[in-house]
Amino acid sequence: MTDPRLSARTLARVSTSVARPAYDRAAVRRGVVHLGIGAFHRAHGAAVFEAALNNGDLRWGITAVSLRSAGVRDQMMPQDALYSVLVRDGTSQHVRVVGAVAEVLVAPENPAAVVAALAHPDTRIVTLTITEKGYRLDRASGGLMVGDADVAADLADLTAPRTAAGFLVAGLAARRAADLAPFTVISCDNLSDNGALLRRSVVEIARAHDAALADWIARHGAFPDTMVDRIVPATTDDDIAASSERIGVEDRAMVKTEPFSQWVIEDRFAGARPDFAALGVQLTQAVAPWEATKLRLLNGAHSGIAYLGGLAGDAFVHQFVARPAGRRFVEMLWDEAQATLDPPSGLDIAAYRAALMTRFANAALEHRTHQIASDGSQKLPQRLIEPIRARRAAGQPIEALALAVAAWMRWQDGSDDAGGRFVVDDPLADRLAAARRSTAGGVDALLDAIGADLDAEARAVIARQLRVLTDGGALPAIRRLTGTGA
Repeated sequence: MTDPRLSARTLARVSTSVARPAYDRAAVRRGVVHLGIGAFHRAHGAAVFEAALNNGDLRWGITAVSLRSAGVRDQMMPQDALYSVLVRDGTSQHVRVVGAVAEVLVAPENPAAVVAALAHPDTRIVTLTITEKGYRLDRASGGLMVGDADVAADLADLTAPRTAAGFLVAGLAARRAADLAPFTVISCDNLSDNGALLRRSVVEIARAHDAALADWIARHGAFPDTMVDRIVPATTDDDIAASSERIGVEDRAMVKTEPFSQWVIEDRFAGARPDFAALGVQLTQAVAPWEATKLRLLNGAHSGIAYLGGLAGDAFVHQFVARPAGRRFVEMLWDEAQATLDPPSGLDIAAYRAALMTRFANAALEHRTHQIASDGSQKLPQRLIEPIRARRAAGQPIEALALAVAAWMRWQDGSDDAGGRFVVDDPLADRLAAARRSTAGGVDALLDAIGADLDAEARAVIARQLRVLTDGGALPAIRRLTGTGA
């Protein structure tokens, strides 16, 4: 007999060891609309708004939106949008049921409902986790991909928006017509200058429809830059089964994560906001140093681990850093990337690196290398290419960074070093596969495909590392670079 499903009706049956909402959900107002309701937001941003509700500020319930499929809605709504967050660190674990999400809308099914939620007077903040590719940005110009079918549709007609930026414009237009102030838009994706880029996209679409609307958004709207950090591995069927035993009911929307969580937001808002500082969120005048540090150290290392570890047969991040050669490679990559940073005041880089290695080694997370390896064309420019450019400008070597980029190139073959096949999960997968098959392993074609403007010397180093990977495999390449035998 299966356990009953988590819901408002069955919440009383949840194990007493599990924390649960300490507020009346019926009294909560929906001050937040979130676009892109995946696992990361449920473990990160929604957990912050949950803390605000538990502290007695009932303005910050969430209307969540899936911009593509109904999958998350179908997980959450049979549970009255309740779900649990499992925090794991070694053998320690803590579970909390979160009630901050009130409803999950599926944008393609009912775009008008999404616009209505954005236009509602209670809405003060819109957050986004739509992944890098969800912004539909042209790498060369930083503007919208005007050739994209959905972008083109939103530039022509916003009756039924298709893109995140299109929905934001439609919602802001409705607010202006109702004489309501704009909401604050907070991107929570790993893009440098994420707020500025999103603002540009929104204003561009608005101007295609109404110049006065575009000017109103530019003048009164707020798009703060942000940095977010929490490792949230994909949930598996085994996780859900174990959760059922742990909490006493079945939770198809559960997420698992680590104890560490960080959110840094530029202190620029268009209206009301929670007491973010009391919730552990850091407000700052300059997000860029925090953002660059995280992108080049945590995310850059993650990409290197994903491709090299995946090629070597390591299913999880902790397996890669358990190897002396793997750990040494990460340290070497950090040494190279750190030299390109201007760390924020008060951040101890040595302590930050040590904490990152501890997080990577957390075997309880089971963070899969193949999960991190997805969408590499969207991630590499800010994680690995930018530090390579900075080091080349300073005349510094790039061996570890180049090996990570070469591993991404080798990944496009769709096979690991043991001959195991996999599907390359990337919006440019077909184009990248063709580039890989071109002359000289496709180094120039692959770099050009992701807008990587690197000089001839950098390209030569990457090409040399790619030959080492192709001829000998990932583990020998790491051992050769690090001088480590194991």
